Amino acid sequence: MSAPLLELENVEKRYGPVVALKSLSLAFAEGAAPIIAIAGESGSGKTTLASLLLGFTDPTQGEVRYRGTPLQRLAGTARQQYRRDVQAVFQDPFAVYNPFYKVDHALYEPLKLFGISKSRQQARDMMWQACEQVGLHPEDTLGRFPHQLSGGQRQRLMIARALLLKPRLLVADEPVSMIDASLRALVLGSLRQLNRDLKIPIVYITHDLATAYHIADSIIVLYKGEVVEAGSAESVISDPQHPYTRLLVGSIPWPDLDVPWGRGQPILKEREQGAVHTGCVFAGRCPSVMPACSQRVPPLFSTSGGVIARCLLHPQAAPFAAQGLSSLLSLAPQAQESHLQRTP
Repeated sequence: MSAPLLELENVEKRYGPVVALKSLSLAFAEGAAPIIAIAGESGSGKTTLASLLLGFTDPTQGEVRYRGTPLQRLAGTARQQYRRDVQAVFQDPFAVYNPFYKVDHALYEPLKLFGISKSRQQARDMMWQACEQVGLHPEDTLGRFPHQLSGGQRQRLMIARALLLKPRLLVADEPVSMIDASLRALVLGSLRQLNRDLKIPIVYITHDLATAYHIADSIIVLYKGEVVEAGSAESVISDPQHPYTRLLVGSIPWPDLDVPWGRGQPILKEREQGAVHTGCVFAGRCPSVMPACSQRVPPLFSTSGGVIARCLLHPQAAPFAAQGLSSLLSLAPQAQESHLQRTP
């Protein structure tokens, strides 16, 4: 069997005594094109995971491999191909542009760098087509300076830029958190259409479970660098099995006056756990904490609906091997469907 396009094996990232990401194994295979959401609050390890996937930081432990080769060993043509295959859409649609250049520059430079276009006219035609694919009018977009475009236009232009390189994997780090709510559906729709039409798998980094529910096929919930729950987006968000996920879902404001915001599950502050803590990372905030939670780290359990949860509330469930996370989350392209019309 050929090696996965991109693979994390027992990856851990520490910054001094702080564990930003703990023992994560995940592989993105050729031919499958799921959208996997990585969710959690600030400090949960989401952006650390994105940085590892993009090769911006090296793991403290474990390996990140591209087609079987650790990223640190990539050189020459192989490294250039990795840079083309794994593209990113970043959070801030304002900081990614040089204000002294027209937005065409951000699209043309990658085409020139990777030798994709043979002439300026061909590059122009490709840029025009990429703009149309993300719902932009090229005649109203190209030739302008960044400050002349809205945040939504700039963010869709970054998706168009990634699209020009025909990537095999797209890492979208909080792509809609800094644009107006009215434009978020347009950006999410562009991502979903690219995923469906071009079969590009997407890692969607977010703190917003509402957008994760609408766009993602599967979801991984992180807390302090650990996977606490994972499964299909429908199952995890509709019937969360971990207390932390329940609190996150409970904090979503619902467009129903009869449903109170928070639904009776306030986000709890961290309780004092002492200088040494060897148990569950969420024990200090968990409303269902038990004495055993502070004594040992709970394993992942296979709970109902194909969802896994790292919680001792499921003692009768079968343990789940962390190495099987990729199989749990992988979706065949033909099994995918648009979630943008869902109502949570």
